[in-house]
Formats: sequence, structure tokens, C-alpha cells
Amino acid sequence: MKVTSVEIIKKFKKAGFEAYWAGGCVRDMLLGIKPKDFDIVTNAKPEEIEKILSHTIPIGKQFGVILAIVDGHHFEIATFRSDSGYSDGRRPDAVIFTSAEEDAKRRDFTINGMFYDPLEDKVLDYVDGQKDLDARLIRFIGNPNERIMEDHLRVLRAIRFKNVLNFQYDPETYNALLKHSSLLIDKVSNERIRDELNKMIISPYAVNAFQDLEDTGVLKIILPELQTMKGVAQPYQYHQEGDVWNHAMQSLATLSEDASLTLRWATLLHDVGKPKTFSVKERIRFDHHDHASYEIANKLLTRLHFENKVIDEVCWLVQHHMMLLSLLTMPEGRRMHWFLHPYFKDLLKLFESDARGTTPQDLEIVDQVRELYQESIKKMSKLPRPLLHGEDIMELLGLKPGKRIGEILEQAFEQQLEGKIKTKKQALEFVKKMK
Repeated sequence: MKVTSVEIIKKFKKAGFEAYWAGGCVRDMLLGIKPKDFDIVTNAKPEEIEKILSHTIPIGKQFGVILAIVDGHHFEIATFRSDSGYSDGRRPDAVIFTSAEEDAKRRDFTINGMFYDPLEDKVLDYVDGQKDLDARLIRFIGNPNERIMEDHLRVLRAIRFKNVLNFQYDPETYNALLKHSSLLIDKVSNERIRDELNKMIISPYAVNAFQDLEDTGVLKIILPELQTMKGVAQPYQYHQEGDVWNHAMQSLATLSEDASLTLRWATLLHDVGKPKTFSVKERIRFDHHDHASYEIANKLLTRLHFENKVIDEVCWLVQHHMMLLSLLTMPEGRRMHWFLHPYFKDLLKLFESDARGTTPQDLEIVDQVRELYQESIKKMSKLPRPLLHGEDIMELLGLKPGKRIGEILEQAFEQQLEGKIKTKKQALEFVKKMK
């Protein structure tokens, strides 16, 4: 992709135009990070870009942005521009095609406002981006309040860049975030918010990012369910790490770098139902908080327009995060049913992060379940086909379709998993006794 992007720039220069790499790829290159893509800027107008490159898509032609497909790679190619007004808090009302310097000055952060000429090995920096890279600072270009009013999502982007890169805020940038955090509820789509949050939660500094969201007032705007965990006390004998929020952050911090997106969200949300179920009896209690957490997580993820598969997996993990102890005592067939569930590996990791996020830590039961899981999985790597189906039960017992059929099938299947039932005839005999 890098080689192809250089060839594109050569084509523009051969045609008499300026052309450079822009934005994130320049930032990452200067930080020693391998760029994921190579956006290109040029003084060629959109119509001229389309003439120079054969395969183009006018994804944002009115804003001077053309998508080019070259050698199977996708490149966003944009004409230098300045913007006029942002009445919707996201897109410019009008654009004026201009110079490289003017284009740089209308961008969001100094570290994203640099250009690079790969043919001359030269950085074009009109906004002191290199200085801020060296100082590890996140700073808006120009007036931070104006930059945020142009695109309200920049509040979240500032928090994301600061934490993904492990930088700090320029003071004026930080004060602007505090001032404008409430704008995120107005004109920013839930999909854009979701994408920023996903980039934060998969980074090694996810905990710092969520702490910043809370500190700046953004959390209560976009994730009010998480804000409620602040200040909710837990029983001291089991949770000396502090309130529910501290426990969630401590649990999130224990996840490995390769933890899946769904596991990260499940870890963050596993106790989100505790504030709703808080009570003081013989001690502080959160009875049935797993079910409450499941319901809240479902609504939160649905609101942010996550894919159904992600919602299903995260909510399943949250719903079952309290079943650790019962796995040691349930019948072997029932336990094997859980062990072979496609989400169980992440559930085991959630058990561990929950335990490691607690002070004092107690991993004894987690270790016992893990050992039992590893031993059991050696015996049976996948679920066998059930010996019976619903039609068999209805015919044998004269029952109509309903919940009872499923309950009987489940009990028969557990017997099959334990090895007590090996043939269909034995399964039918077992069911006959349930009349």
C-alpha cells in the first residue's frame, strides 16, 4: 500500500500538481508506528483527480474528497481546502479550495495537521505538529473552542488520541473539553461515538481513557449507566479496592493485550447493574445484579448500534459472570454443556478479570474451574448431536409444543453428555420416566 501511494503521488507531480501524505499516516510514521493507510492531499481539483486516476468513487466530491482504488488498495485523496461554517456540528456548510498551509490550519490537532512528501523526504509542518509530538501533547490547531464547534466529535477524538498514544493534554485543549463535553449529546451520531469508544477500549491505556471520560464530564453524557457506578460502595470485606467504578476499572486493567472487543466490553459492564440493586442487609448486597447488568448492557449497546452478534456475546458474558462457584457443584453433563459453549473461553477470562480486579484477590475458585475445564475439554472437544428432538418427546409423551419440551430435551442431553445415555433407545427410556 505504501509503495502504491508513492506511485500515486508521482502521477500527480508528473501532471504538475502538489501531492503529499496527510494526517494520521504522517503522525504515525514520525512516531515509528506503521501506518494503517495513506491519505493523500493535493491542489488538484476533484475533476482533475478523476482524470489522473482511472478508478475513482466520488464519496465526498462536494467537499473535495475522492476515493481512489489502485492495485486493490483504497486511498482517500482530498483537495486542499478551507471550510466555511459548520451549522450541523460535523460537516462544513461550504468549502473553498486553497493552499496546503490553509488546509493544515483547518484540521483538528497539531499532530494530525502535518504533510509529508515521500519523494523529497520532507515534512511540511505549518502547525508545530512535530514540536507537539516531541512534547507528547494533544493540542487543537488554533482556537480549541472553534475546532470543537466545527465537529463536536473532536471532544471524544481528543480523549482517544491522548490515551491511545499515551500523551497529555495542552491546558487550553483540556479546558475546552471540560467546557464542551455536553455537545456530544446533541449532533453526534451514536455510531461515531461507538467507533471512538471501541478504539479507546482496545488500547493498552483503556482505563486511563475511561477515567478521562469521567473526569471531563463526557461519561455522564454518553454513558450515564457507567457514571452511576461512581460512589456506589461495596462490602469492604470483599472489595477493598473501593466503589463499583474502581472495581470495573481495576478489572479492565487486568485484561491481556489480546483480549477480544466483546470481552473488554463485558468486563467494563459486568457490574453495571450494582447501583440499581444496592441494599444493606447483614452487609452491603447486590442481589440479582447479574440480571440487572445484563438488561442495562443490552440497552446501552443497542443504543450505540453495536452489531447484534456483539450485543449477544457481551450480554451473555455479563449475564453469566456470577456462575463461577456453581460450575464446581453442578452435574458433569450440565457442566460440560457450559464448557462447550462458544463463549465460555471468554467467560473464564471474565471470571479471572473480575477476581483480579478485586482487593484482596482470590483466584482459588477460578483456578479450580480452569483446571476442571481443561481436563473436561480433553475428553470431549465438541458437543455431540442430541439423540432426541422435540418431535420425539411430543410423540412419546403426548405433549404439545412448549417450554416443557425444551426442559426435557435439556435434561436428556445432559445425561447424554455424562455418558449415562448412549443410544436413542436409552434416551427414550429416560424420557418415559418423566411422565
